[in-house]
Amino acid sequence: MPSSTNTTGISTYTPFPDRYETMPYRRSGRSGLKLPAISLGFWHNFGDFSSYDTMKHLCFTAFDHGITHFDLANNYGPEPGSAERNAGRILHDYFGTHRDELVISTKAGFDMWPGPYGDHGSRKYLLASLDQSLTRLGLDYVDIFYHHCPDPDTPLEETMGALAQAVTSGKALYVGLSNYDGQRLEAATAILDELHVPFIIAQNRYNILDRTVEHNGLLDVVSRLGKGLITYSPLDQGLLTDRYLDGIPADSRVARDGRFLTEADVARTHDAIVALNTIAAARGQSLADMALAWLLRKSEVTSVLVGASRPQQLLDSLGALNGPDFTDDELAAIDRIAGDGR
Repeated sequence: MPSSTNTTGISTYTPFPDRYETMPYRRSGRSGLKLPAISLGFWHNFGDFSSYDTMKHLCFTAFDHGITHFDLANNYGPEPGSAERNAGRILHDYFGTHRDELVISTKAGFDMWPGPYGDHGSRKYLLASLDQSLTRLGLDYVDIFYHHCPDPDTPLEETMGALAQAVTSGKALYVGLSNYDGQRLEAATAILDELHVPFIIAQNRYNILDRTVEHNGLLDVVSRLGKGLITYSPLDQGLLTDRYLDGIPADSRVARDGRFLTEADVARTHDAIVALNTIAAARGQSLADMALAWLLRKSEVTSVLVGASRPQQLLDSLGALNGPDFTDDELAAIDRIAGDGR
């Protein structure tokens, strides 16, 4: 990738000049904000246990290919907060002149610090968390600030009021809601509309094997209300790749860290993964590319969040943008294999 070294020996970064020519950009619902079809998620691989050199090159590779959206949360790590700190360092060192070309999002809702004010949906927690996130990121504002998860013990009016304050204070340009179902998102939208808050996007887990948003009303509601949808875990923590077709590799996430994907998950889905891989091969795609393309074909989906541990994985994900259209028979076969999702 283009780079140079200045007289102090500090490496500088010059992005590809043609970075916007191949990436499609989609409006988030009926808003004016466009997001790249593929966005970079910082959930894994940007904590303090990861190499800073690898992290910065992931960001370079993303931006060089038109991925202008970097998605974070206050507790991404490990340790909590470390992904934002590392992102802030990368933004400061290499992206200072490109801030207005980037969409930076962060979230608050899950556990962040000890005591009764370090999680959930209170005004105190959300606004304090946003201030902390901005400090770690070294930014005056984020483009999107999400409530990360519903809080049934806090009045919805209080949580939405905190999001409104984030916008009126100039610390966020837009707001989003993550992990809400359709009914609660619709109720939240009514409050945010009354407060004239630019709520433009929902972020939810969605992939071939997990169809929760199809069953809990979320997909229908975002379409009807004109909100964007950005999906995470599109490859189901690596299940929807060729990684586990022949067992569990010693260097895989399952073998190293079973928090998000277990041996039981691999065993339970193995036959389905093999069958899906056969469909992908017949389409001339990898299973991962087909899984991403399956999401991107849907009009409700604004962008798909992908993670990567090395730049080549990110480049491989871009192949999903160039695959053939799905036939009705292919879609029906995928549905039969996946069932109703979990």
